[in-house]
Amino acid sequence: MATGGEENSGLFPIFILAMVALWLVPYTIHRLVNAAFKRAKAKSIHCHCTLCLRSGKFRTSMSKKISKFSTCGNLTLILLWIVMFVLVYYVKHISREVQPFEPFAILGLEPAASEAEIKKAYRRLSIQYHPDKNPDPEANKYFVEYISKAYQALTDPIARENFAKYGHPDGRQGLQMGIALPEFLLNVHGASGGILLLGIVGVCILLPLMTAVIYLSRSSKYTGNNVMHQTLLSYYYFMKPSLAPSKVMDVFIKAAEYVEMPVRRSDDEPLQKLFMVVRSELNFDPKSLKQEQAKFWKKHPALVKAKLLLLAQLTRESATVPSGLQSDFKHVLQLAPRLLEELMKMAVIARNTECYGWLRPALGVMELSQCIVQAVPLGSRKVTDRNANAGGQTEGIAPFLQLPHFSEAVVKKLGRKKVRTLQDLREMTCQERMELLTQAGFSELEAKDVEVVLEIMPSITIDVTCETEGEEGIQEGDIVTLRAWISLKRGNDLFAALPHAPYFPFQKEENYWLLLADPISNNVWVSQKINFMDEASAVTAASKGIQESLEGSGASVKEINAAVKDAVERVKSGSRLVMVKFQAPAESTYNLTAYCLSDSWIGCDKKISVKLKVAKRSRAGTRGFVAEEGPAPEDGIEEEENEEDEGTYDDYESEYSEDDEESETEKKSKTGKHSNGKSHVEKRSSDTDSGSDTDEA
Repeated sequence: MATGGEENSGLFPIFILAMVALWLVPYTIHRLVNAAFKRAKAKSIHCHCTLCLRSGKFRTSMSKKISKFSTCGNLTLILLWIVMFVLVYYVKHISREVQPFEPFAILGLEPAASEAEIKKAYRRLSIQYHPDKNPDPEANKYFVEYISKAYQALTDPIARENFAKYGHPDGRQGLQMGIALPEFLLNVHGASGGILLLGIVGVCILLPLMTAVIYLSRSSKYTGNNVMHQTLLSYYYFMKPSLAPSKVMDVFIKAAEYVEMPVRRSDDEPLQKLFMVVRSELNFDPKSLKQEQAKFWKKHPALVKAKLLLLAQLTRESATVPSGLQSDFKHVLQLAPRLLEELMKMAVIARNTECYGWLRPALGVMELSQCIVQAVPLGSRKVTDRNANAGGQTEGIAPFLQLPHFSEAVVKKLGRKKVRTLQDLREMTCQERMELLTQAGFSELEAKDVEVVLEIMPSITIDVTCETEGEEGIQEGDIVTLRAWISLKRGNDLFAALPHAPYFPFQKEENYWLLLADPISNNVWVSQKINFMDEASAVTAASKGIQESLEGSGASVKEINAAVKDAVERVKSGSRLVMVKFQAPAESTYNLTAYCLSDSWIGCDKKISVKLKVAKRSRAGTRGFVAEEGPAPEDGIEEEENEEDEGTYDDYESEYSEDDEESETEKKSKTGKHSNGKSHVEKRSSDTDSGSDTDEA
């Protein structure tokens, strides 16, 4: 019969096998299901133009599959499965199960064997296992512990009686309990306590302590979005209310992730070559070219490196990036969406006593994000007299450059055909576009690529209402509920899709930002990120928001259920509900604008005018309600008229101003006031996107 140490050693592999399988099997199933779901989802929603297919993001070769598969997590998972199979084999084929004491089976006899047969079997086994006949220690052990006891249990009357009563020739046996640990931990030269104590301290104290230290050290350095805390501090410090898009990049590259990027001595020559390729985008003054170039190279080496790599992306010169910088180039672009999101949050975070953010830098961040994803230079967004005269462009050529096979020459040709905006091109029929593109020199395949991208390009509509729940009109100090429905439609009838971005080396999800802002005072009242990929979360948020809103206004259960059902249907048909509460400001009439900005598409942003009338709070608590017709004044016109008198911000197109103008503008913005009015909210839909509207200003 096996000893206690042997029993423990036999239980230990079973214990380890159970612990490993307890989490390894469900975790592996979870990983496989997620991988299959993501692969099927990405295959159905990504752009199928030739440029995107050729980019390799969605087509995986054997080497790419191997590189994707051979990650640290996957290799660890495979190693654990190998360990698990080894344990299964050990438990099944090597580990010896403890059997109960059966004397007849040990002697190889039937239960009804006679005493003569018992003695004969004992003599036969003695010749084989007796120490005098067999010097093997294992044979001696087996003879003493099994054969002798079995013979005694069947021939000795007392032993036979004990075996009949208690199942063992020695009589009643005490309860034996083992611990699933290997024998060397329990008995090493008679000192089992120290080894066991060391194991308990290591597993139960040191391991959790090390895990906690690693987690706390990482959490103290990174936020929940895997962005370093130092990055947020830098963004908060360098963000300005009148930050122009041309200077947003200078703030963006100050992320700690980019500052800590290694700059090797071997990078000097590749960076010099890259500088010669992209220097036209640095906008150096020709009169002091040498001085500005020298000043540029005196900056922090990591910032110089990050900016040159980003300019290589914006100018679509990724192929010219030297091989020694390719890994850094991909690293910079991989971090860009995450960092731009945090930079956007720093732009719209409350910065004044009224808890308002800043509109101008927020628009600049979205412009930079769009240009990086679509690999379009920032300068192409500007409207120049040459563009307006030669091609008739009113919004720059950037929206056209995101389309496949488009160039500045093609845009000029389209301008001569009276196609001056991207919206003009989208409103044409397929046949008209095909003829137009053919005349511009496109082949049939290239024209089909344009059709594929136009079908996946989103069209956004916004429906915004502001109200005080349970009250008529809005008075100063009220809690106002902003309810906005953002609807998205595509030509291919998809709601969730990956954008056309053949020059961005990673798969990028679309995100949108809803801003309720005052363009004149540069204040952002409300901001909210929107995503159309997760329908389940959107359904839950819309149902909860509608239900809480109607319950607060005293609606019946039937009305609440009907409203929730309608909201769920709208979400499933491609809409998202945004409900945000804010406190009504002082008595006045506010001409606000609701923006829906894309972080991936150029020229697909939308905005509507929202007129918010806040009445003075009366002592009796009554509210006045006065309706006024007419659209809100255009942003650009009103800003130009009040620039000198009210000291408001410059037009959105004047974002390429110098830093000294920013501080003066910031001082002037604090003196801007609004005209008085009474409680009312109006909305006016606008068919133009924010990019085109701001360019016309």
